[in-house]
Amino acid sequence: MRQQLTGLVNRLLWISFLAAGFYILFAGGQKFLHGSPEELLKEESGSIQRALSREATRFLYPVFFYAGEGEQEEAALFSRYVDWVLKMHPLTKLSYAAEEGTSQSTVTWEMLISGGSDDENELDETGEEYDLASMAEEENALVSAYPEPEQPTETGESAAASAGQIYSLEELSDFDYLLGSFYTVESNTMVTEADLNAEKLLARDMSIDKDVDGPQILIYHTHSQEGFVDSVPGDNSTTIVGVGTYLAELLEEKGYRVLHVTSVYDLIDGELDRSEAYSRAAEEISSILKEYPSIQAVIDLHRDGVDEGTRLVTEINGKTMARFMFFNGLSRTKNGNIDYLYNPYIEDNLALTLQLKLQCEQYYPGLSRNIYLKSLRYNLHLSDKALLIEAGAQTNTLEEVMNTMEPLADVLDRVFGS
Repeated sequence: MRQQLTGLVNRLLWISFLAAGFYILFAGGQKFLHGSPEELLKEESGSIQRALSREATRFLYPVFFYAGEGEQEEAALFSRYVDWVLKMHPLTKLSYAAEEGTSQSTVTWEMLISGGSDDENELDETGEEYDLASMAEEENALVSAYPEPEQPTETGESAAASAGQIYSLEELSDFDYLLGSFYTVESNTMVTEADLNAEKLLARDMSIDKDVDGPQILIYHTHSQEGFVDSVPGDNSTTIVGVGTYLAELLEEKGYRVLHVTSVYDLIDGELDRSEAYSRAAEEISSILKEYPSIQAVIDLHRDGVDEGTRLVTEINGKTMARFMFFNGLSRTKNGNIDYLYNPYIEDNLALTLQLKLQCEQYYPGLSRNIYLKSLRYNLHLSDKALLIEAGAQTNTLEEVMNTMEPLADVLDRVFGS
């Protein structure tokens, strides 16, 4: 009897499966008969997009997701909620901005979704080193925090340059406001409220003792071969090295003793090779710091690499200037600290760039780009006052970048001399 009952149940299940299969085929056929392939593809892609949106919302904001799910009569309201949640997510907002050319540039968007470029300190997800030889020209951060005009204009950039802004501690203590207003964060990098505690960072003493005998500021160039649109091949005075020479002169005029190191770390046997540039630079700069304990600040001066159509320019006091960017490496990804890239001075480094950025906003608004935060270290462990500065890009002229050194030297003095 039991075997007969089991057989009957099995037959009923098979009949149900067959009936369901015929229904699916029939319904699908009806859909094909009553619509073109293009219409069907559009309808199905819309369904897939809605499903993916719901799953993305479920992943990003699970608590709110379950709170809005379940009742059929709330479906329309919940769909609007899903759209709102996704639009509020930073990457979604950046995608709209990239398409419309508004609050963030396309360069920033592409940088964030790609996870940034890599250098010799980085390993991929399998623990293998990246193929850096093919990525040499992309090693710098391709990022800009503002839309860049093709040419400076008197009514735009010049007007902005005369209207500096002083921010209150209350404003800067709002983590979301501080992060959104002054920083661009690589997608693989984690930054917390504890990292950007404005009160602590602004209270940090970043001054330099000018009475100390010997050099007090060291300037060097991990990538000494970085040039500009009108650089002369073989003439270092027309590259970032020449820019460093001018910055050193300006700082010396302000009373600092400056050591400008012009060693080359990114050429091997006459060929461009940045695969170990940071390591080679760290070895020599560490040795120099031991030789000259009077050095209190270390500046690694670079120029950025951007799309050929991007112009990082502004106009101040009638001079066209290349915009620049302060850069911080946090030695940490979203997966945690990078132990082999330990840096005891992360908080000091962050304090220095924030103080400098605020001076820029007060005296030279529009000149400095957002501070860029990345997961690696970039030799910022060499000093509590270590800086990596990206001055202009390969699309700037040498004159534009030289002009920028004047306000840069001024804001450095305002912080170092405080």
